[in-house]
Amino acid sequence: MAKQSKTTTKVQGQPKSKAKSTAKTNSETKSKTEPRIDANSKSKTKPAVQAPSDAVARQRWTEIAADITRHDVLYYQQDAPEISDEAYDALRRRLADLEAQHPELAIAGSPTQRVGAAPLAAFGKVRHAVPMLSLSNAFADADVADFLARVRRFLNLGEDAPLDVTAEPKIDGLSISLRYENGLLVHAATRGDGTEGENVTANVMTIGEIPHHLVGQGIADVIEVRGEIFMGHDDFAALNAAQARAGEKVFANPRNAAAGSLRQLDQAITAQRKLRFFAYAWGAASKLPGPTQYDVVTTFKTWGLPVNPLMQIAASADALLAFYRDIEQRRASLGYDIDGVVYKVNRLDYQERLGFVSRSPRWAIAHKFAAERATTILRDIEIQVGRTGALTPVAKLEPVTVGGVVVSNATLHNEDEIARKDIRIGDTVVVQRAGDVIPQVVEVLIDKRPASAIAFQYPVVCPVCGSHAVREQDDKTGVSDVVRRCTGGLICPAQAKERLKHFVSRNAVDIEGLGSEKIEFLFDDGRIKTPADIFTLAARNGDHAAPLQTLKGFGKTSVDKIFKAIDARRTVPLDRFLFGLGIRHIGETTAKDLAKAYGSIEALTAAAMAAVVGGPDSDAYREIDDIEGIGATVVDALIGFFGEPHNAEQVTQLLHEITVAPFVRAVASDSAVAGKTVVFTGTLTRLARSEAKAQAERLGAKVAGSVSKKTDYVVAGSDAGSKLDAARALGVTVLTEDAWLALIAQN
Repeated sequence: MAKQSKTTTKVQGQPKSKAKSTAKTNSETKSKTEPRIDANSKSKTKPAVQAPSDAVARQRWTEIAADITRHDVLYYQQDAPEISDEAYDALRRRLADLEAQHPELAIAGSPTQRVGAAPLAAFGKVRHAVPMLSLSNAFADADVADFLARVRRFLNLGEDAPLDVTAEPKIDGLSISLRYENGLLVHAATRGDGTEGENVTANVMTIGEIPHHLVGQGIADVIEVRGEIFMGHDDFAALNAAQARAGEKVFANPRNAAAGSLRQLDQAITAQRKLRFFAYAWGAASKLPGPTQYDVVTTFKTWGLPVNPLMQIAASADALLAFYRDIEQRRASLGYDIDGVVYKVNRLDYQERLGFVSRSPRWAIAHKFAAERATTILRDIEIQVGRTGALTPVAKLEPVTVGGVVVSNATLHNEDEIARKDIRIGDTVVVQRAGDVIPQVVEVLIDKRPASAIAFQYPVVCPVCGSHAVREQDDKTGVSDVVRRCTGGLICPAQAKERLKHFVSRNAVDIEGLGSEKIEFLFDDGRIKTPADIFTLAARNGDHAAPLQTLKGFGKTSVDKIFKAIDARRTVPLDRFLFGLGIRHIGETTAKDLAKAYGSIEALTAAAMAAVVGGPDSDAYREIDDIEGIGATVVDALIGFFGEPHNAEQVTQLLHEITVAPFVRAVASDSAVAGKTVVFTGTLTRLARSEAKAQAERLGAKVAGSVSKKTDYVVAGSDAGSKLDAARALGVTVLTEDAWLALIAQN
């Protein structure tokens, strides 16, 4: 982590997670050997299941990661989630389990390493002085005990050492950051992608519970108060009744109502909606009013900010679980939606030491509630084709109400999942959801199967282009991919369209006004076939017999806005450009890591092409592989993309139309190790390995996973092995743990 400015104290995790891209795949990942996940289980042990082979694990990882990425966009950007919280969390658990069994898969681009989705452009963007992160999840009692054990290990605390933890209800609303300067509210921003959020200051000013001016003693010159905006049950019912009377669309649940109300372009509409707020965290702060989480939050109340009165301090796993069960029993009577309980280490100095692991703080965790279920009939199965060619089955359900929400669609994941559960058209199925979203199919009620139930024949040709749809087989293992893919590639309209949608999406190049429907039309009309065509659209508009502004659904004003939005993206940050190319296995975080490592598109493409020419045994290949968090899967995907002449041609055409801005990496310039490459090996005694890495990154060092001639320092603990040998062979400076700590203590 880069060294923070003097006005910044720490990042507070936000209790909401959902992970992003416009990939159309769903979790096409379960196999017949994979155990079912029972979110309601309280068992403290997991069934003994043989870890999948490297090839199978990589295939599963790819599809689960793509699925999570898509659902992040739906949840964070569109307020239109398609799966339940329970199903989403299950996907994340499966991905984390795979990465635990196969550490090489835990690359920087993994959804386990990121949070949120990019902000909508309509409101303007606010860059968070301190990122707004999300929380890791606990689902069983044992997970809570494991969380406390991890904290103790990291801090080297004995079992008898006191460890206070705060516990509070996890509000199911919209995360917000309120920046106060000299006590005055100066701006309010949504979480967005964790780095940039939507500027909703004018709308937030209409919320009665949020003070425009803080009062009381000890108010910081600068303080970013973070919390959750939500809508109570009674106000939600009244709003929907009013919407129905007016013939307007009713909201599915309070969270969607709160998010939709806050994102009104007309602040007068927001003012009419009864939104509420609880403060529970903070971002940048010139000073804090106490040494603990509890002290700071209770001080917020004296300043005029509403805080949840149910927050308590507990000193053991048993006490935390007792609080959890009490809140779970009182859930229906609280008057607002919650989906779990949040635990946070109370001492702020402990939080500082614990730091963060990618998308989440180590010092906090969300203990989620179990899912809700219902029974319905599966009427049909449809196939969607994503940008990678994956054929994804979607269950079309007889509409059913689950937890107060009517649902009619669910993912069926993949071909094997349908076979494993023996799902047939006409079956009565159990569906599940948690929170506010559409369910997953949990099981088939075989005893209710009608004689007319039809076994689903999975297509072997693409329903869009008619090309063969195949399950690729690993030549080394003989294992078939769980996903069936269209072989049409660039000739398949579905893939081409989805790639274009991904390129213009808010997490990539972010061209406002070019949504899915516009891309569909422009592609079908022959006006846009490649990303480069987007940037020549205005110049070619007059060449058509029917210019865009003359067509239904466009008009001169909207076309002018689209052209202006395109021109506004003629300079694109390197990481966004790389992510927008839609290279498999390269998500937002991985794209950012590659951008940090190479700085410019020229350097990156040169490195990729050198690896293409040199192959897996070349120095160029190993140089990319040495980037922390980047494994062979990513390197192979990168060189596979740039090694394909058609892709290289498209990139060249793009670079004629746009400028890719170099990535400028901020480092702590006053640190003795700023800009240095460090490798940790062996067992450290004074610091946990994770704490040592986090500390090095905060000081501006680059932490690598392997030793090369570009390594500056190898920090060797006891039982150091091959990395120490490699350092000595290459003449790299080797430091003991004590020597490392002395070095970083220098100014």
